[in-house]
Amino acid sequence: MKFNWKKSVAALMVAALSLGLVGCGGGGEKKEKAAEPKVEKEITMYMGVVEQAAKVIAQEFEKDTGIKVKFVRMSGGETLSRIRAEKNNPQASVWYGGSADSFIMAQKEGLLEAYKSPNAEKIPDNFKDKDGFWTGIYQGYLGFILDGRYFKEHNLQPPKSWDDLLKPEFKGQIVMGNPGSASTGYVVVSALVQSMGEEKAMDYLAKLNKQVKQYTKAGAAPARSAALGECAIGITYLHNGIRLMKEGNTNVQLSLPEEGTAYELGAVAMIKGAPQKEAAKKFIDWCLTKKAQEIGQKNKSYQFLTNPEANPPAEAMPFKNAKLIKYDFQWSGDNRARLLEAWNKAVKQ
Repeated sequence: MKFNWKKSVAALMVAALSLGLVGCGGGGEKKEKAAEPKVEKEITMYMGVVEQAAKVIAQEFEKDTGIKVKFVRMSGGETLSRIRAEKNNPQASVWYGGSADSFIMAQKEGLLEAYKSPNAEKIPDNFKDKDGFWTGIYQGYLGFILDGRYFKEHNLQPPKSWDDLLKPEFKGQIVMGNPGSASTGYVVVSALVQSMGEEKAMDYLAKLNKQVKQYTKAGAAPARSAALGECAIGITYLHNGIRLMKEGNTNVQLSLPEEGTAYELGAVAMIKGAPQKEAAKKFIDWCLTKKAQEIGQKNKSYQFLTNPEANPPAEAMPFKNAKLIKYDFQWSGDNRARLLEAWNKAVKQ
């Protein structure tokens, strides 16, 4: 049989064309799906919430995602110092809890990495950084945690204002967080400066210093001191007092300064150079959900929440309408170093 090379070439061209169409998926173009980033099975984070709450958050996140959490519990000022020291070799990937003031300072120093979680869309704009460097997770109102026994035994009225703390009968009976190590203590300083003006506030803080028995490393500690009768007044967030009341400390009472008070905005952020970046993103996504934000109230954390879909704890609701000052977190974070220096100078006079 005579070989027909023209027919053979035509057949080969048809076959090649058919293979090309199959490869392109015909009419419906099929693109190769990009591989998803590998998520680490373990994550290390620094937590600014109380130890019990930190443990529950770690356990629930692992239960929901399979990612194991290793955490170190530290106050806001301590965490900021730790992240600074580890800047060139980060040892943790997430900073969770503690007031946004410290996060803003960290952002200013280039210590945080921006991440806009899709779940952050639900969080109000005033509770998050517009560029995604940090996102608010809860609110805690600043107030006075009292040992009711002291007031009853001495026939005294509980303090209802910042000026009341300067009364002679309260000398040596006040405990508050150290502004240098505890973000709670710094919020006290910043709130008074924003309310009174810097000169008047530093004069007040110098007088308050003479009343203070102890400055604690952690911001929640003053509440425990009041519950144990180690002081009459602990300056800290109301949710710390509520927790102690729920634990059976019947002597604990709560009071708010009637001229208005500040609030912390507990935040979450990814640390710059995070060694477990994908797991960090997963955690930030998770902790902004309704489910995750409601975990705290079942485990003795009674802050107000930032996700509008999350139900706040019933125990905090009596203080929902508390008079709040217009606290400027951005200004507070930007001026942290300067205000701490001014406070140190005022109390050492």
